[in-house]
Amino acid sequence: MSFDKVDILGVKVDSPTMGQAVETVQGFIEKGDSTLIATANAEMIMRATYDEELKTILNAADLVVPDGAGTVWAAGYLGHPMPERVAGYDLSQELMKLAPEKNQRIYFFGSAPGVADMAKKKAEEWYPGINIVGTRNGFFTADDEPQIIADIKAAKPDILFVALGVPKQEKWLYAHLKELEVPVSIGVGGSFDVMAGVMQRAPLWMQRAKLEWLFRGLKQPSRIGRLMALPKFVLKVMGSKK
Repeated sequence: MSFDKVDILGVKVDSPTMGQAVETVQGFIEKGDSTLIATANAEMIMRATYDEELKTILNAADLVVPDGAGTVWAAGYLGHPMPERVAGYDLSQELMKLAPEKNQRIYFFGSAPGVADMAKKKAEEWYPGINIVGTRNGFFTADDEPQIIADIKAAKPDILFVALGVPKQEKWLYAHLKELEVPVSIGVGGSFDVMAGVMQRAPLWMQRAKLEWLFRGLKQPSRIGRLMALPKFVLKVMGSKK
């Protein structure tokens, strides 16, 4: 399934609905090739304006979903309305929900020590029968990488969720995509932290009001500097309109 791509500050973002994104991922799994899925929010796109390596990776990804109200707004402002936001956290949950009936294997890699294990327990509560075939925290050195890759390959997951933060997760996956031999790899940022209860997600009303960024800033004052990328993103998008 292919979608219209919207060029937002040099990053080409697909415009699927959540259902279409899930269907596309299922197609990737059935095909069996190594594919990379990116979840592009405003902060990631803004970073790609000065991080050429990240921009190259995003434009080479097999699917780039609009993760964030800012991305959807930008597409509409530029004259290419998107049907909806496809948040990385929600996409991961939809895929896990389907995994038991499709007998799909999942691997969690990333976050602080113990967090992926806690997220695994939550997933097993929420999605009975889910088969999470391995977990590994995100603290490692270059010397650890061969063993990490070997462990993931040995577990033979259909989906690899990687929570190393942007842009580390995208760069790590892109560098090792072929040797991992996993049909679908997705960078999921703080998703394990939310699942494990380490980090709270914005209430539904704030998500619907497109205020998730504000909630994160209030909960994690250390993120305020990063969130300043949002007004810069808006101004840059407005300046890019022809």
